[in-house]
Order: sequence, then structure tokens, then C-alpha cells
Amino acid sequence: MTATAPVIRPLAAVHLREALTAAADGHAPAALAALMHIDPESWQAIETRLADLGTTVLDALALAARTGGTP
Repeated sequence: MTATAPVIRPLAAVHLREALTAAADGHAPAALAALMHIDPESWQAIETRLADLGTTVLDALALAARTGGTP
């Protein structure tokens, strides 16, 4: 039996984007609320993909907050 990798559902991707946008705008409560709407399987997939990139959700939020969304 082959294990399948967790998948990021489209709505979870929207919530992650909302969280990053809220962090960039300085709205920490809104960022947290958006993250809390992400389903567990998508959350695991997000963490896995970010780890593959050498980062974490917290690092991504901190970067968004520091740069105000500017790359």
C-alpha cells in the first residue's frame, strides 16, 4: 500500500493567503482567524511544503508582517 501525500484544498489555500495578507496589513487577529479555518489535512500539507522550502508557517507570517507583503 502506498501512502499518499496530504493535499492542500483550494479553500485552505485561500485561508492561507488571507492569513498572509492580514499579517502584512498588521492584523494579527485576522491572520490567526484565517489559519484556524484550515482543515487538518491541508494544514499538514502546508507544513510539509513549507518545510521542503526550508521555512515554517510562523516564518512566512513574520516575513509578511515585516515586509508588508512586498517581496
